[in-house]
Amino acid sequence: MYKVALLLVLEKITKEQQYLRNQSCHITKHRHSDYGFSLLEILVAVLMIGILAAIAAPGWLAFVNRQRVNKANDAILTALQQAQREAKKNKRTYSVSFRNDNGIPKVAIHFNTSPPATTNPIWKPLGEDMTFKSGQVLLYSNLDSSTYNKLVSTGNVNYTPSSGTGSLGTITFDYMGALLDASALSQQLGLKIAVATPNSGNYSATDRLKRCVVVETLLGGMRTGKNSNNCN
Repeated sequence: MYKVALLLVLEKITKEQQYLRNQSCHITKHRHSDYGFSLLEILVAVLMIGILAAIAAPGWLAFVNRQRVNKANDAILTALQQAQREAKKNKRTYSVSFRNDNGIPKVAIHFNTSPPATTNPIWKPLGEDMTFKSGQVLLYSNLDSSTYNKLVSTGNVNYTPSSGTGSLGTITFDYMGALLDASALSQQLGLKIAVATPNSGNYSATDRLKRCVVVETLLGGMRTGKNSNNCN
């Protein structure tokens, strides 16, 4: 008798525990559904993100291009100053030669006036730590590439090259850090090495963003410039 009563009580307790567990699971699932997102809400969020990205993309691209051009121009100035320091330190002629190689700007700091062969490892990508990809930035100049420290006949920077490969000329310093053969350069001041982002589809420079370094005195004095007013 007592055993039967005890079994009935245990059975009732077991059923009540099972009922409570079922109720707990139901409440938990209900709460979880309250914290979720509907498909419509997700679609609206994705659409808003897309609109914001479309608005921000042109500004971000302009910022990135500006940073690239500024850093490339800094690298040009650094190369020229390094060659000038080496010339004075070692009491011998030093030059900086510039070229584009398949859309990648390159620079070589070397002895004497003749640029090294294009296969010579002395040629380095401009601003090696920046690792410019082909066509991101290009170099331009107003130098006669057949010699050193000489302007082209017009004196203007050529911003419309026919290809992304070619020599851009050489700037040479004597043992005192002045432009080599300064006595013959009275009409050759304003040597310019410029950098710009090329237009899509060709190698001509965009009008919106240009930077340059100008060697403007016989003693090798330099300054930087930007945009068409200073870099043409």
